Amino acid sequence: MDAANATALGVAVVGVLGTLLSALLVQRAGERSRKREHERAEAAQERRTAVQETLACHIAFNAAVRQYLAALTDQIHELGRDGPDSVQQRLTEARDHHRDVYAEVQLRTSERITGLAGDLNRELGLVYGMVRRIDDGAPREGDSVAAARERLDALWRQLRDVRRQMRSEPHVPQTR
Repeated sequence: MDAANATALGVAVVGVLGTLLSALLVQRAGERSRKREHERAEAAQERRTAVQETLACHIAFNAAVRQYLAALTDQIHELGRDGPDSVQQRLTEARDHHRDVYAEVQLRTSERITGLAGDLNRELGLVYGMVRRIDDGAPREGDSVAAARERLDALWRQLRDVRRQMRSEPHVPQTR
């Protein structure tokens, strides 16, 4: 084989190899691009899921506090009466449910919301203790039905403030 043929053969081999390698490189670049896009889509889905879980946690907390406050209100109305045990049972169930939901809030929400929910939780516990002491006939100084009602009114306002703060979280959709 002369040098011209060898050069032509070398150029042909390099050309074929170049063509094959370029196709392989394009394919690999496409795979990397698809992989990055898939990872971006997964990350976006994880963020959406986290937002949905946080929002569901906020909704559950709001509902549990409302039920607890309503049960406390009913219990206050029954103080001094020989009302049905179902009122006390409802209060116990509402308190237990609130405790479970509050535990989730502590793990799923921002520090700011966890702090506000904690303040609300402490106040609920104080009113619950006051109502129980009055109901048991062993009130402390300052315990009265009027004081319990005032604190309940304050708790309803506090819950409205907590809801407002929950809605202002940057990752939670703004709704009324």
